[in-house]
Amino acid sequence: MDFRFTAEQEHFRQEVRAFLEEQLKAGIFKPQVNAWTHGYGPELARRTATRGWIGLTWPKEYGGGGKGYLERVIFTEEFLRCGAPMDFMIGDRQVGPTLLAFGTEAQKRFFLPRIVRGEIRFCIGMSEPQAGSDLSAVKTRAAADGDSFIINGQKLWTSAAHVSDYVYLLARTNPDTAIPAARTLSDFIVDLKLPGITIVPVVDMTGGHMWNEVFFDSVRVPGSALVGQKDRGFYQHMAILDHERSGMERLMGNYPLLTAISRYVRDTHVAGAPLCQKEWVRHLLADLLVKYEVGKSLIYRVAWLIDQKDDSAAGRIELTRSTCIAKAFGTRYEQALDKAAARILGPGTLLAEGAEWAPLAGMASLAYLYSPAHTTQAGTHEILLNVIATRGLGLPAR
Repeated sequence: MDFRFTAEQEHFRQEVRAFLEEQLKAGIFKPQVNAWTHGYGPELARRTATRGWIGLTWPKEYGGGGKGYLERVIFTEEFLRCGAPMDFMIGDRQVGPTLLAFGTEAQKRFFLPRIVRGEIRFCIGMSEPQAGSDLSAVKTRAAADGDSFIINGQKLWTSAAHVSDYVYLLARTNPDTAIPAARTLSDFIVDLKLPGITIVPVVDMTGGHMWNEVFFDSVRVPGSALVGQKDRGFYQHMAILDHERSGMERLMGNYPLLTAISRYVRDTHVAGAPLCQKEWVRHLLADLLVKYEVGKSLIYRVAWLIDQKDDSAAGRIELTRSTCIAKAFGTRYEQALDKAAARILGPGTLLAEGAEWAPLAGMASLAYLYSPAHTTQAGTHEILLNVIATRGLGLPAR
């Protein structure tokens, strides 16, 4: 792996950075922590689409940019650096690659250009109350009925369902309990405006509303909503999971907090001296900055591996191993950053946005309260360590 970027890639980085600075000055978005999950900026999404930066890695015939995954990582890194919302993330990161790999030509022609233009938004219907890390345990059913499917069930932790147009849904299509559960699931794209769908907000302990419960009560979808092969949905999800786990969003969701706390210790004086002159503060921030650079290198490596397009068994194992390492490291780093900021700010961390004396405008409070979610989203930390053990170290599964 060559750790240097090409001149074209560096130029692209500066182009994205200049665009975001322009949008920030124009008031199109307000920087925040966890903006890629909690932020909502349809106008910024539209303006990003006009630059051709959504679907950056997709073939040009479907409106994509035809670029590599390193360019996409650069693009994502710059958005996260300034805390910009990324409403288009799920469509760009997961749905598009899934359709390119498994979708029909009609599905590609209909959905991909609309995602690229920022016209539609997706959420993912995977987890359920009794099916989180074990996706094969989902109970939502899609029963064939002539040329249609009838969907009944419940999804939980459905990110941004309340502002999405479609849900990419995993449901059971074969009720035969004698068949392994992973071989009875299928993928669907479901219009969230269909009758029988109810979206219930799940407010997290930050007070934010990003998660939702979604209920399906005899929702009829056409046969054309099926993505890929019937009863192969679990394996299709596994094939695309590397795209979900491996991005800069697993390391830099709280990057605005890192820059804010660095300014805070420089500008805040205690007993007549800057806070940054305290040895424990310097060591704490130095450790964070070193680990941040390590995390970036791990994620750049995953992007490089994806660009190699090595579809051999060894290549797929190496990609999954590297993805899990990058995600496990990145989400632990996010939590370490939140805890470090809380240690530096002390009791002030308890003051939320809007409180008169809240340091950093309440940013640290929001980040700290949300921090437990980092190591559960997109696969728990424990699941990732198991994958690293079996695929990375060759240890037995039992």
